[in-house]
Amino acid sequence: MSVPLTLLGLLEREPSHGYDLKRDYDTYFGRGRPLPFGQVYATLGRLARDGKVVMGEVGPGVGPERKRYVITEKGATEVDAWLTEPVEPEPHLQTVLFTKVVLALMLDRPAADYLNTQRAMHLRRMRELTEIKRSGGLIDTLLADHGLFHLESDLRWIDVTAARLDALAKEVKP
Repeated sequence: MSVPLTLLGLLEREPSHGYDLKRDYDTYFGRGRPLPFGQVYATLGRLARDGKVVMGEVGPGVGPERKRYVITEKGATEVDAWLTEPVEPEPHLQTVLFTKVVLALMLDRPAADYLNTQRAMHLRRMRELTEIKRSGGLIDTLLADHGLFHLESDLRWIDVTAARLDALAKEVKP
């Protein structure tokens, strides 16, 4: 995900302090991966340098003064272009999973065992995501669905690959 463009989008919604941007980013986009404060302020500094945000009013805070950031026309144009541009479909042709299976076969290691271990990890994560769907709100449910669909696809690939290990071993071993 593009942190700078996401922060710009949050600023287009309304001018905000860095603290508020972090809170909103973490609430909507940072599930399991909160954005560090340092990254928020470094990103805002680069956006200001590039003319995409300006500092608005400065007010007192509990600690240092709180700076409110405002998106510029240049920043709003960039957000608009980003939102309307489709995301490039990523075929994931060289994933870590694929690489490990091929290397295991090349090195005469038990690729089938690796696939079984990976399947178990995927199933465990799917149970976790299913629980999130059961107990979370709409945002959590949609994010969990996204993860579940990817994991289901990986599981299908694991099954197909496990069925073809002998043939793949013949191709990758001299």
